This record gives sequence, C-alpha cells and structure tokens, in this order.
Amino acid sequence: MNAAATSRALPGLKLSKLTSSKFNHNSSVVSFHRKAQVSLCSHTHAIKCEASGNSSLAGKTFCSVGICTQPLSDIESDSHVEEEKVGVLLLNLGGPETLLDVQPFLYNLFADPDIIRLPRLFRFLQRPLAQIISVLRAQKSKEAYASIGGGSPLRKITDEQANALKSELEAKQLPANVYIAMRYWHPFTEEAAQQIKRDGITRLVVLPLYPQFSISTTGSSIRALENIFREDKVLSKIPVAIIQSWYQRYGYIKSMADLIEEELQSFKKPQEVMIFFSAHGVPVTYVVNAGDPYKDQMEECINLIMQELKARGIENNHRLAYQSRVGPVQWLKPYTDEVLVELGQEGVKSLLAVPVSFVSEHIETLEEIDMEYKELALKSGVENWGRVPALGCKSSFIADLADAVIEALPSATAMSATTSSSSSEEFNRDPVGYALKIFAGSFLAFILFFSPKMLLAFKKHVV
Repeated sequence: MNAAATSRALPGLKLSKLTSSKFNHNSSVVSFHRKAQVSLCSHTHAIKCEASGNSSLAGKTFCSVGICTQPLSDIESDSHVEEEKVGVLLLNLGGPETLLDVQPFLYNLFADPDIIRLPRLFRFLQRPLAQIISVLRAQKSKEAYASIGGGSPLRKITDEQANALKSELEAKQLPANVYIAMRYWHPFTEEAAQQIKRDGITRLVVLPLYPQFSISTTGSSIRALENIFREDKVLSKIPVAIIQSWYQRYGYIKSMADLIEEELQSFKKPQEVMIFFSAHGVPVTYVVNAGDPYKDQMEECINLIMQELKARGIENNHRLAYQSRVGPVQWLKPYTDEVLVELGQEGVKSLLAVPVSFVSEHIETLEEIDMEYKELALKSGVENWGRVPALGCKSSFIADLADAVIEALPSATAMSATTSSSSSEEFNRDPVGYALKIFAGSFLAFILFFSPKMLLAFKKHVV
C-alpha cells in the first residue's frame, strides 16, 4: 500500500498522495476533522522562496496534499487576528528525566497500541504485556540513560525550541502561546490540553516535532489528542489545524544541508566522506499493512537533502539505514548496525552519521549513535567518524517552523464532541469483569512472553 492510502491506525486522518521529489515550501496540513479532509485550495497563490541562492524556486506556487495554505495576512484582517488567541502545540515523544522514571516511561511506551499492534482479539493483553516488557528492559535502559547523564535531555531541549518558536512567531507578528505535549512522559498530552483550555485559546496549530509522518510517532500523538479534544465540550469547539509532516519544506532541507556541509569540513578529506543517514525504524507491517507513508517520506527527504548538497557542489556518496529496532518482528531494512559493518568491510574509512529523523538530541543520538554505533563502526574498519548534531534551535530551522505555523493557521477546523470507549469507561461499567480480564490477560501474557521462542527472539533483538 502506498503513501496515498488511508491509515487504519489513524481513523479520520487521510494520508494524501505525497508531493513529487522537489522542494515544497508548504507542509502537509490537515484540518482536525474526522469525516472529511477539508480542501482549501480554491485558488493558487504565489509564495516566494526567501532562501538565498535558490532562484529556481522563487515565485513558484506550492500546494501540497490538496490544501493550499497562504500567509495569514492574505486570509484575515489584522483586527481579526488581534481578537483571536492563537496556540501552537508541539508534539514529541518525551523521555525519562531521572533513572527512576525509566520503567514507567517504558510502560507508557509499550502500552501504546500504535507501538505494539496486537490483533483486536488480543488487545486486552496490551497493558500486561507492556508491564512485563518494561520491567525486563528497565535495567538495560537505565544503564543507557546513566551513560548520558542520568536522564533524557528531550524535555529541556523541547522547552528551548518552544521558546525560540514563540519569539520567532512574535517577530513575524503572530503572537502565540506555545505548548508541549509529550506522548509518553511529562508534560503529557492531557496536561497540555487542559492548559490550552485554561488559557482560552481560540485557534490551534498542532506541530509534531517529527519531520516525517509515521503511525508510531505523529499518528499516535494525534490519536491521543483527538480523543481528548472530542470528549471535552470546550476543546472540541476550538478550530485546529495539524501539520502532518514537513520534511519537504525548503527551510528544513536547507538547515540539514547546512549542518552536513559544516561537519564535512571537520574531515581532512571531506570529499571522501560517506554521508550516512540513520533514521528511526518502524516495523515493516506498518508500511505494508497499515499504509504508513514513513518509508516513502524518508527516502524522498534524503533525496531532497542530497539534491541541495549537490547544488552546492557536494557530490559525496550516501547511504540510508534504520536504527532502534525492538522485538522479534521485522523492521525496515537495511539496519544501521548491519550497514556499518558492511561499510567497514567495503573499505569506507571516513563516515559522517546524520540522525535524519531527529530534531533534538536524546538517547538515540547521544547513546545509540554516539556510543554504540561509533564503536561498531570503528571496530569494523572505519577510521574517521563524525556526527551531525540535531537541529535543536538552529535559527533557520525555527524560522521555517514559524512559517509552517502561519501557513497552516487558516485551515483550522473545529471538531464536534463525540463519545468513545476507553478502559476507564469499561471499568466504570463493569469493574469486576474488567479486573478479571486484566488478570487473565496478565497470566496469558506471562505465559506467552516467557515461552522459549519469545525469550530467544527478545534476547536477540532487544536493545
């Protein structure tokens, strides 16, 4: 199934056909509405690319996924903007801030049905299985977090990005409150939603800090947000626009190319360096069975970055691989660890690692790439190792995110409150039956997980 398919893991959000392999000034924007995607493309609108040295893009019209977004000034008068209270919600994964947080963080992660996708018949096993996996993985994960200072820096960096974005939006004459919603640790989505409600936000733009869309990242966060908003009479009336992906925006591509070009200069022979893109992986079934566009978007993203580098006269070879696989299922290939060994065997002596799916430093850049993969590469024959830093608060990156917010704002659409079934509702209806189900699920999960086959699989694949 290609990227144009609708993901079953994210009902109501249509994954429209991706744009062709060219720079796109706009993001993939979808209005927050369950029944239909709202097309705002009633006419074309010329958007000039402000990037220097990119005259071929100047003056062209960019319209992605059927929604034509325009600068806010073209849609609404200044007086109307002043009456509104705009909010921007940044979505991110979250991470344990102390070693004591590691096991509950892992539980939250594996309890997410978009991370471990069980068949409907076995979904009652989700929480028991998450509890078992989180306990078994906790010690090794604690060691990893201890090696980078005892916790994840993700919250601190995301706070800094939020502050930088707020300042940039104010500079672009769009005052806005910027909030953070972490999926698996504080501040949780529920906390951010309640703050948005208390602040009286009248229009909201949701901006995932994931350049490429995946069911397991942006999709999971949006699903959680949908559930919260639809169950709240106040929140359900707020017009919301979601930026699904923004990997194709020129500001992002340029920022990535800038970092790569700068790091290449740290090598004695920059032209001989292999540019090694390492992206976070997802299970193959997400792409094949659920229509996850992540793989297609990642490959297009790499092509766009390499096109930008070639336009600057940088002709280095490059490779793409996927990291961070977990569990016995097949993930997107090629795997980062296997490719590093292959490159060493092929005689590659200089390698520049690029964490392309991450915009903030965290465990998978600071420990997995900087320690584990670096050691593996050097043991495999690579002699010169470098790594491109995450974008963080790079000014050109933050400025482009601000532009994306401004472009998306006019497409915001209010939702209607609906009811949905949840575990808490199930407990209220039948507490005894719910308790028996969890007990039976825990027992069955324990038996399944500790079967010889499962133990062997997890011993082989758990990071």
